[in-house]
Amino acid sequence: MVLIESSESEDEILIKNEPKPSSSSSPQPTETKQVDGDDSDGFETASEREVSDEEEEEDGTKNDVVTSQEEPQHSEKKEEHVELMSEGEVIVNDGSIQEKAMAEANEAKVEGNKLFVNGLYEEALSKYACALELVQEFPEAKELRSICHLNRGVCFLKLGKCEETIKECTKALELNPTYTKALVRRAEAHEKLEHFEDAVTDLKKILELDPSNDQAKKGIRRLEPLAAEKREKMKEEAITKLKEMGNSILGRFGMSVDNFKAVKDPNTGSYSLSFQN
Repeated sequence: MVLIESSESEDEILIKNEPKPSSSSSPQPTETKQVDGDDSDGFETASEREVSDEEEEEDGTKNDVVTSQEEPQHSEKKEEHVELMSEGEVIVNDGSIQEKAMAEANEAKVEGNKLFVNGLYEEALSKYACALELVQEFPEAKELRSICHLNRGVCFLKLGKCEETIKECTKALELNPTYTKALVRRAEAHEKLEHFEDAVTDLKKILELDPSNDQAKKGIRRLEPLAAEKREKMKEEAITKLKEMGNSILGRFGMSVDNFKAVKDPNTGSYSLSFQN
């Protein structure tokens, strides 16, 4: 029986002759002959890449820029089983495809990190998007995907696109709910948009995950008064709009909202309107 295996060279074919059964009890060695090729062992499994969470930032603090490290494999090269179809089509093991996609995605992320450090935020966004596209169907890539979404969020923050930052950080948190750095960046974007209550909410979540986080504590103390001030301002604006709407309707009857007084019920805390001339 003859097994035909694919090799790294397109023109290389490995032929293995399986021994015929003999009367002897000892197994005969398998003879391997190589035709028109070098001494390759055929397909090799790709080395695994470990995604680290080391990050850089230009102002001295850590940023969500992750570098990759190669984790050497000490195991022997393994031949990957392939099946040759009638018209030369090769079906490769899915594990090899996933490993290759993960490696390419990690390389794209590293390239994005370099572009980010050089201030090329638009180009970095494209690299992170490429990495996400390569591994979007792999559940094992959740950590890598969350990092890429966060890094995209930081790029948008540098570009002044805070709404996009919030979207990307939210995607990162959907993949990793305890991703503190994503909460920090989202809170920063909320503050820039004057979404003070939302920023305080994110900072409180950070404290739940890390009660000793002094930056989150300081942020809450600073933003809570701003959130209360904005609530009052929004309340006054709403009342003004309601009065304008009421006057436009009551004016047809020769009245205005000033003809009505809100009276608070001390027992229930609810309000009722009383008419006065």
